[in-house]
Amino acid sequence: MTIDEGYIKYDSQWTKGPAVEEGLAAELERCRAPLYKAGLVGEYAELGIGFGNISKRCPGDNRFVITATQTGNLPRTTADHYALVTAFDIERNSVTSEGPLQASSEAMTHAAIYALDENIGAIVHVHSKPAWCRYLNELPTTSPNIAYGTPAMAREFARLYVETDFSRDGVAVMAGHEEGLISIGASLDEASARIMALDIT
Repeated sequence: MTIDEGYIKYDSQWTKGPAVEEGLAAELERCRAPLYKAGLVGEYAELGIGFGNISKRCPGDNRFVITATQTGNLPRTTADHYALVTAFDIERNSVTSEGPLQASSEAMTHAAIYALDENIGAIVHVHSKPAWCRYLNELPTTSPNIAYGTPAMAREFARLYVETDFSRDGVAVMAGHEEGLISIGASLDEASARIMALDIT
């Protein structure tokens, strides 16, 4: 397996700042915990590389709170393990964030998906080799030639949203990001439930 995970590929405009609000962090952790327990969020221990992340849109705009980079290994997250993405530019491959740690390497992909529809309230990105193999090209699937965290991946999700059932069913497979799947929902509960409903064995 080729690991292409955990490395920030966009221009990160990060300002170290305060942690997110405790209640929001608790809500994110409540949805992350079952994903971690199921092995859908975690770490490739032999490589020391974390995988999997979740985010929630801020009401009324395209800002969102997302897991900070390289936190997949943590059994439990706190407010210090999330970043607020305040702006992004897909064509310039730039993400602006603030918080104790930098935003996830997947922040560009999350940003692009939020920009597709104001009704998308949360996004979950996980890794599962069994589910990835089972659902590859069965569920809406990105091109195998497109890597995560890039403007090309951002544009690819825009294509899936228009041309496939991704907008309706809310789950897609990332063919060019081995083991990667992503789900969307109006809420964190809906986005995570769509992932947990998959056959991951």
